[in-house]
Amino acid sequence: MARIAMARHILVKTEAEAQRLKQSLERGQPFEKLAKKHSTCPSGKQGGDLGEVRPGQMVGGIDRAIFKGPLNTLQGPLKSKFGYHLLEVFFRG
Repeated sequence: MARIAMARHILVKTEAEAQRLKQSLERGQPFEKLAKKHSTCPSGKQGGDLGEVRPGQMVGGIDRAIFKGPLNTLQGPLKSKFGYHLLEVFFRG
């Protein structure tokens, strides 16, 4: 398993909102812009950038998606105790 990853995400309260944002992303809206406007996570201020993430640092399902899900692919909505995430992993090493 990778020891480090880099990812970005958008966290929202409802699955419906996550689905709407996913459709916007699939239509070409910039991830960073949508994260800044809609994400409830402090990372939203940085366009959703989570920086360097290590195994076990994120909640279970999100951690698995970061370290086992596809690279450079929009994942989600993924549910956690914090809400619904849209996630992109762009590096693992």
